[in-house]
Amino acid sequence: MHRILIAAAMLAATTSGVAQERPQAFVGATIIPITGDPIAKGTLLVEKGKIVAVGANVAIPANAERHDVAGKVVMPGLVDSHSHIGKVSGADSSGPIQPDVRALDSIDARDASIQRAQAGGITTANIMPGSGYLLSGQTLYVKLRDGRTIDDIAIRNADGSYAGGMKMANGTNPMREAPFPETRSKSAALVREQFVKAQEYRKKIRDAKTPADRPARDLAMEGLLDVLEGKRVVHWHSHRHDDIATALRVSKEFGFRVVLQHATEAGKLAEDIAKAGVPCSIIFVDSPGGKLETVDLTWKYGAVLEKAGVLVGFHTDDPITDSRWFIRDAGLGVRAGMTRKTALEALTINNAKILGLEDRVGSLEVGKDADFIILSGDPLSVYTHVLETWVDGSRVFDLNNPADRLRAVGGLGAGESRHAHSELELEGTN
Repeated sequence: MHRILIAAAMLAATTSGVAQERPQAFVGATIIPITGDPIAKGTLLVEKGKIVAVGANVAIPANAERHDVAGKVVMPGLVDSHSHIGKVSGADSSGPIQPDVRALDSIDARDASIQRAQAGGITTANIMPGSGYLLSGQTLYVKLRDGRTIDDIAIRNADGSYAGGMKMANGTNPMREAPFPETRSKSAALVREQFVKAQEYRKKIRDAKTPADRPARDLAMEGLLDVLEGKRVVHWHSHRHDDIATALRVSKEFGFRVVLQHATEAGKLAEDIAKAGVPCSIIFVDSPGGKLETVDLTWKYGAVLEKAGVLVGFHTDDPITDSRWFIRDAGLGVRAGMTRKTALEALTINNAKILGLEDRVGSLEVGKDADFIILSGDPLSVYTHVLETWVDGSRVFDLNNPADRLRAVGGLGAGESRHAHSELELEGTN
């Protein structure tokens, strides 16, 4: 039995690899491309990891593998602009400012939380260190492929570097006993001090006439230079309206790009945020608890920001909200006044824009990565389930697969191989 199971697994892997080389045609579904109107009884054609056609009258190559998805809904894979899956960690308690720390050095690409996110239809995520620090390190943008190591899922920039932002925070999270700040004013002062140092570091590099004149390499300053030079956007954890105002003020003062993460009271400053051209990545926490600075959390602020012209995306902050429930945010947003169009964009293309990945993901368009999900029904319905998730033209989640179903409906430990022997191992002991 042990050999049979191994042989079946090898055959499945081989078949999957071959299928990726053939065009894949998904026929008969209602297609929601996000950047255009829904297409009834449409066809999505993908090949070699890219979308090659989408529409109502697509010519299907003779060698294509057809997938009958009549009665289903196909839409882009979901993009999560703020997540902590993969057992990510960042800065430690040695100090409040650590921009040299890289999330990529801590992410476990095989952790079951990544597979649960696949079950929720998430195909791209911004994995970030925590918010207990003013500067907790560099975030990492990932594709939720089935990977062995972080390099199998990390998104790369055109120059080969890792794509990601910089995590910052203010408010109560980074406030504690020295060497951490104990007040909001001191928090802002420490942040300004670091960016002034980064400006001086940059000037020394620019003024150096010879290599010997250059300052000693400083990894923390290099991280902040990436921010000052626009290579990394700051993902700034902020809740209260006064903390949001501070984030806007400091980013303008030093000229760096910022995304307001959480932005719990952003609705109170919607016009200011819109004028600054700053996006908001928001969360709908529909369970009790939390902290005093989130007491004014309300679903209606998504609609307020939309009406003000702010680019709005949703996020999970997983494990705060389970990744498997991410698609619900669109329905909650519409219930509180958002338009259907913007609510779906907030799960997809808007978050792609927030991460600077809109040329690759977030919509079903020719030339983009073949990241999409197949749903049982309307994405706003509470009765709808994610049936399949595809990344780069490969299926990474299938609700009909017993192992995948366990990850979709089980508890937080579902699919965690470290907690129990796998079925294959148990069969091998008989």
